[in-house]
Amino acid sequence: MVGSYPRPAWFSQQLAGRDVWEAFKVAPHAEAFGDATSAVIRDQREAGLDIVTDGQMWFDDYSMGIGSFLWYWLERTHGFGREKLPHPARGKAGRDAFALDEAGGVAVTGPIKGGPVRMGWLYQRAQAMSDRPVKACVGAGPIQLSTLAHFKGGPITDRYELAHALARVFAAEISDLVDAGCTYIQLEDLGAWIPCLTGEKDFAWVCQIIDETIGHVRGRARTSWHFCKGNAWGNQVHGMTAAGYGAVLPQYYDVAVDDFVLDFACREMADAALLADLPEDKGVHVGVIDVRTLEIEAPAQVAERIEKVLKHIDPQRVTLTTDCGLKQLPRPVAQQKLRALVAGAKLVRASLG
Repeated sequence: MVGSYPRPAWFSQQLAGRDVWEAFKVAPHAEAFGDATSAVIRDQREAGLDIVTDGQMWFDDYSMGIGSFLWYWLERTHGFGREKLPHPARGKAGRDAFALDEAGGVAVTGPIKGGPVRMGWLYQRAQAMSDRPVKACVGAGPIQLSTLAHFKGGPITDRYELAHALARVFAAEISDLVDAGCTYIQLEDLGAWIPCLTGEKDFAWVCQIIDETIGHVRGRARTSWHFCKGNAWGNQVHGMTAAGYGAVLPQYYDVAVDDFVLDFACREMADAALLADLPEDKGVHVGVIDVRTLEIEAPAQVAERIEKVLKHIDPQRVTLTTDCGLKQLPRPVAQQKLRALVAGAKLVRASLG
């Protein structure tokens, strides 16, 4: 699956901006976190996933359903204010105003320096609970976070400088993941879509930031980049993603990642034909489970989606996944969606012999 997963109903503790090493001084919090992570991994193993995640149990229940996807990093990176401000682009949001209100904005108050994010440590805890590889899901990302900024104090004065500074913070955490033994790393940065709003000049900037963020570990781990379609309580971000993957994917063929992670199920596999032109050194993680609906797909429906992809790219280059994170779904629905993913894969594997 892409990364996040619903919290077990009994796991109610929140980090609320604290370092996990501080929060876990409270023994019941540490115990609940470990039990929740173990339960999430068990759900994936029982469903039959080959590669699992820890469900990102460190994500608090902030607004947006997955608001901590953004704020986990902002709260633990020096140079940001703590308060949630209006999103800087709120006045231009149109029908996406709801999603921007959920995300909010943040003040940049000083130099950007790394803090207690603990990606490597969190990975090691999860991998110790699993007999299958744990994929580390690193999100949000430097480009996406740079778009939330209100510049209140120097030395950084614009989103370009901020993204470069954040790339250094993220790169250090990703290096820690590899040093900890992680072999699958996924960057979750909606920045791929930003040039659809700001102009083609920004494609080169996005490529540079992604390379600075994760390119240095390519060859030491299997790396991927998620081009999310937006998912604020199941709502896609229509403005910047309206043109579809055809408008952005070819711009990133040379980026130093191994795989692109693409949401296809929510659009019934539109743009799948683009995969025929994917460079030979790139693979694709294909979303065949729609996480923006409570409907549980039938295995045959999942298989049909997979087959639409395999018309355009060899199966050896395809990894099957959910469209996006599952955190905002009820856990029983998430469990059954993962089972449908595996059952659909089995049907296609059988047909391929």
